Amino acid sequence: MTSKSYVAIPCPSHPTVNVGKVIKAALEEDAGDRGDVTTLATIPPETQAVATFTAKSVGIVAGFGIADEVLATVDPSVQVEWRARDGDRVDQGQVLGVLRGSARAILVAERVMLNFMQRMSGIATATAAMVSALDGLPTKVLETRKTAPGLRLLDKWAVLIGGGTNHRMGLYDMMMIKDNHIAAAGGIRAAVQRAEEYIRDQGLGDSMSIEVETSTLEEVDEVVEILKATRAAETAAAAVTTGESSGDGAPGPAPPPAAGAAPHLRRVMLDNMARRDPTKEGGVDVTLLAEAVGRIGDLAETEASGNVTLSSIRTIAATGVTYVSVGALTHSVTALDISLNIETQ
Repeated sequence: MTSKSYVAIPCPSHPTVNVGKVIKAALEEDAGDRGDVTTLATIPPETQAVATFTAKSVGIVAGFGIADEVLATVDPSVQVEWRARDGDRVDQGQVLGVLRGSARAILVAERVMLNFMQRMSGIATATAAMVSALDGLPTKVLETRKTAPGLRLLDKWAVLIGGGTNHRMGLYDMMMIKDNHIAAAGGIRAAVQRAEEYIRDQGLGDSMSIEVETSTLEEVDEVVEILKATRAAETAAAAVTTGESSGDGAPGPAPPPAAGAAPHLRRVMLDNMARRDPTKEGGVDVTLLAEAVGRIGDLAETEASGNVTLSSIRTIAATGVTYVSVGALTHSVTALDISLNIETQ
């Protein structure tokens, strides 16, 4: 997608899906095997129109880039003048842009453009509110894979526009060992060991990282033991490199691989460790979460998940977690109301 001033952040990448495919699927879904029969029947092909995008509620607007691509796919001769940019806070009644061109083309593109823009703007608005609630704290806001099927690229793009940070795109770009994996694999250690073996056998190297989900302090302690073994192995390897292990300035022999080390284990999920409690600040008791974060220390990144709301997120982040993941950003989005009104010429 060409760089444009009103598209502040580029769409995230995916190895098999792109914006063009998403748009094509949406337009084909709408047109079926006959096209827009209402427009074809009622609007002469030579009719020209001016159409105005207007925000009907307050929020963070997103989706100008995808709207451009929809128009280019339907009819590249339609001219567009955007009067805002991705990430702008817009007011009710604010004009976002004006289209000029074939009335037929604008009517065909209308609903697909609005669907994309309204959903993306709703996600960006919710994300911006969460990010704002963490002002002054280093914790980053993540979404999850709880996205609309077929719209993951756009959902995650909207999170970036709202000031959030993307979690893994899918099942292919990061290993997340969750409770069901742990149960099926026979425990945390077995799952992590097999994950490391897979990374080595597939030659994935530093392109792949591992996250392990925990929900109890016992599970946290088990992961911490693995992380400590990894840190010890890294320290020993560094000593060999600098010659410290031999004591005479010459490199010593390379140590054998440390038992239980997992060099690709870089993040620990702390699931539902913030417990709902209306008597506590933010409506959550973070005692367990804070203890888990303290035990992990600087051995790995931490991610808090569960019971995250706009009211609770700052209390959760104040425990020192690296990330807070919020599934509701994409699975419970409230679309930002945007209208497109057409006048013929």
